[in-house]
Amino acid sequence: MGKRQKTIQRFLEINGWSNAERIKLGGDASFRSYYRLKDKGRGAILMDAPPDLEQVDPFLKIARHLKSLGYSAPSIFAANRGLGLVLLEDFGENTFTSLLAAGENEKKLYLLATDFLIDLHSRPLNQTVPNNLEQYTLNKFIAEVSLLTDWFVPAFNNWRLSEKSKLEYELKWRQLIGLDLGVPQNLVLRDYHVDNLMRLEGRVGIAACGLLDFQDAVVGPVTYDLISLIEDARRDVSIETAESVKKNYLSAFPNICPNQFRRSMAVLGAQRHAKVIGIFTRLCVRDKKMVYLEHIPRVWRLFENACNHPELSIMKTWIDENIPAKYRCIPEGLAASC
Repeated sequence: MGKRQKTIQRFLEINGWSNAERIKLGGDASFRSYYRLKDKGRGAILMDAPPDLEQVDPFLKIARHLKSLGYSAPSIFAANRGLGLVLLEDFGENTFTSLLAAGENEKKLYLLATDFLIDLHSRPLNQTVPNNLEQYTLNKFIAEVSLLTDWFVPAFNNWRLSEKSKLEYELKWRQLIGLDLGVPQNLVLRDYHVDNLMRLEGRVGIAACGLLDFQDAVVGPVTYDLISLIEDARRDVSIETAESVKKNYLSAFPNICPNQFRRSMAVLGAQRHAKVIGIFTRLCVRDKKMVYLEHIPRVWRLFENACNHPELSIMKTWIDENIPAKYRCIPEGLAASC
């Protein structure tokens, strides 16, 4: 048994789970690992977050805050921050992703997810945002979109951007994100999509919407999580469902101007898609996680579509001049090198 496994076993012994069956679950884009624990009719999830690679404090903080607001984040049974180990409530296996794959009604699930956002955004900022939570600053947005030029572009062997082009890219993003997006600020979970949402049996209303993977939460525009939901990097969302989500959200907030709402969705959608293209490339090159590459063509389509909004004409022009259509794909040979 390795050192880390001995540490985990000791943690389980201290917290009364030493005899539990341990089943490894599928990983995510982080360095965390998850295990389902079963022991005499009871269950839990073990989060293993090596402290030299991941910190559990943000997850614990947001989980407890969401629960204090009455939302369905997992209960924390035990945690050792220094070791990077947490015992969580087991929400089961009904992720929205698995339910959709089994033929569940798409619109119904997406509207449940929207109802949670509506409830969250209906509350005052001083209630929904925990103390000292990081702001989604302009510099943070810029650092994220730079992942496209820092990771995706260099993945091509025969193509580079000039330093002038990179500078123009950043300046155009600063111009776009520096706009008054015309929507309120609130708690942004940041990875709000069907892989991180669960339907919880026996709970009603928005309590049936289980929340996962929110440790990167910040204070930012309310439309960020909404665009993350309906412009998913991993699956195609029907136009009908996406329009229903936007309609329901807007009807709940009549003070939000529909034009500003659509503009903010376009700008934040484009920003997120640029970031994700870079992240998926980095996951392959740096972390040897190839599974995300297959989604890059979809994310490029979403990025291009967002840039068709009139407010994003400057970004559309930059892309057309600097990233030819033949490069808006999985970089050739990248999968073989990962």
